[in-house]
Amino acid sequence: MKMWFLGTGAGRPNKHRNVTAIALQLPEPETGWWLFDCGEATQHQLMYVPLKLSKLEKIFITHLHGDHLYGLPGLLSSRSFDGGVTPLAVYGPIGLKAYIDTVFSLTETALDYEIVIHELEEEKQGIIYEDGRLRVEAGPLVHRVPCFGYRVEESDTTGPLLADKARALGVRSGPLFGKLKAGEAVTLEDGTVITPESVTDGVLRGRIVTVLGDTSPCEMAVLLGKNADLIVHEATFAAGLEEKAHEFGHSTTIEAARTAQLAGAKQVALTHFSGRYSNDELSQLVAEATAVFPHAIAATDLSMVKIDRVHERRAGQDEISS
Repeated sequence: MKMWFLGTGAGRPNKHRNVTAIALQLPEPETGWWLFDCGEATQHQLMYVPLKLSKLEKIFITHLHGDHLYGLPGLLSSRSFDGGVTPLAVYGPIGLKAYIDTVFSLTETALDYEIVIHELEEEKQGIIYEDGRLRVEAGPLVHRVPCFGYRVEESDTTGPLLADKARALGVRSGPLFGKLKAGEAVTLEDGTVITPESVTDGVLRGRIVTVLGDTSPCEMAVLLGKNADLIVHEATFAAGLEEKAHEFGHSTTIEAARTAQLAGAKQVALTHFSGRYSNDELSQLVAEATAVFPHAIAATDLSMVKIDRVHERRAGQDEISS
């Protein structure tokens, strides 16, 4: 998995950064990607990263403030021009459908694909998407308007097949190998049952990525980020400005770090920085966060974070990332 930060600013674009948009490039063999928020000029930012609009599968909007939403109509329209014909699922708060329908009606925009809009009930937490490989959970955060955080959880899979061991047990190469790789037990002609665990090298642990919208510190942010490989958390203000941050439903660097710490996350990427901070000042903001949680980084526009999958090997073998 790769997380691309298309915009890391708060409120409005400035010389240092664009407004919020984050792309999650799905793990191979998938070729698609998902988008979290779509601030103004998101489609322009996409020109600088290796993601095609025609491959966009899902959009998750955290809330209906303009800096997270104003780029959506243009991006949806451009997807048709870029050859997008498959259905596109869009998730977000109540009012999202009215916004899209109104803009498209007034501009007489016609698309070459179907948009399926899923509006989320305010204050409700739960699974909003699941396909056997990936699951998405949404939960309400604390902001001035209804706002959601999203937790993307990948399923565990069996480790690499130990082909020589499988052959030694009588498994012939071919379809039976495929079943074992897929985690299915197979039965040989003599009735012997070969389980995947006996001929595979451990487990590939599923990754967990949490993308939080604008929020003041809250329990839901910790729940959605529990044991995450990566939490994307807003850090609109520097430490010491907690009162101002909470007045507008935001967090400081230290509060973002504390959420990651409480959640037991592996890493937190700070984003949604106020325009008062230049990119040269981001190192100081990170220093504030790492004083609480050592594995904090500052996201910058067009930067990418790779989320590796942990290969948990059998007893006596080391864990490695892949």
